[in-house]
Amino acid sequence: MSVIDTSDLIKSPLGGRKLIAVIYADVVGYSRLIGLDDMGTLERLRALRRTLIDPAVTEHGGRIVQTGGDSLLIAFDSIDGAVRCATKVQEQVPLHDGNQPPDRTIRFRIGINIGDAIPDGTDLHGDAINVAVRLQAECPPGSICISRTVRDHIRGRLDLTFDELGALSLKNIAHPVEAFVMRADVRQEPEPSLQVTPHLGVEPAVVAGASWKSRTSIAVLPFVEYGASSANSLIGDGLAEDVIAVLASLPELFVISRTSTLKEPLNKSVSTRLRDDL
Repeated sequence: MSVIDTSDLIKSPLGGRKLIAVIYADVVGYSRLIGLDDMGTLERLRALRRTLIDPAVTEHGGRIVQTGGDSLLIAFDSIDGAVRCATKVQEQVPLHDGNQPPDRTIRFRIGINIGDAIPDGTDLHGDAINVAVRLQAECPPGSICISRTVRDHIRGRLDLTFDELGALSLKNIAHPVEAFVMRADVRQEPEPSLQVTPHLGVEPAVVAGASWKSRTSIAVLPFVEYGASSANSLIGDGLAEDVIAVLASLPELFVISRTSTLKEPLNKSVSTRLRDDL
């Protein structure tokens, strides 16, 4: 499936608006995967597009608007179609990706939102798209993060459960957005919070948005830089992303998104004990 001209999708002249559902999907740890095996990673991504993603998009009435190598922007006229497509992709990616080592598995984060979009050639503009992109960044690897508007529309109609993330302050978005992690593998109502098991001398911390009942939930705490170099802090961020990506490849674990663990920073005493234990 090729990228389309968005004026064909929206069916309105430049500057016109239409209410659409938007999926933004991004590969977890793409730069790391390319560094490990560039050609192999690209071939596997092409195979996922050919055998799973593109057929699922067509089946559920969507059209791929943009591709960025490691990301996809997909538009739908139906919220149900967007949700069903995203759910099918996330459920089947591990099956289609095959038996890969944990550090080489391909997994996606997906954000879904609904709102007005403005077409401009092969681009779509509007707050609805920006929010979908930011929701994707809040999502645990292998999961789907949706806005409250999407949740309210599909709640009770599809066999899904929702873990509440609360009102999130998203980058470059003017107002907080109420968000939920959507899952198809749990049948009971989610618990309001999870208690992280004490480890390495760190007190238990409450992280919203996950349930213990189906899979063990785990959060990767930020790496703390004690030196003066700002470059090392970026390395710490990269290490946290790599650890999350590897843990997310294990089906028995539900991994909390990195941005959720950053909402309540570690105090100095806890950080010091963590460093000393390491």
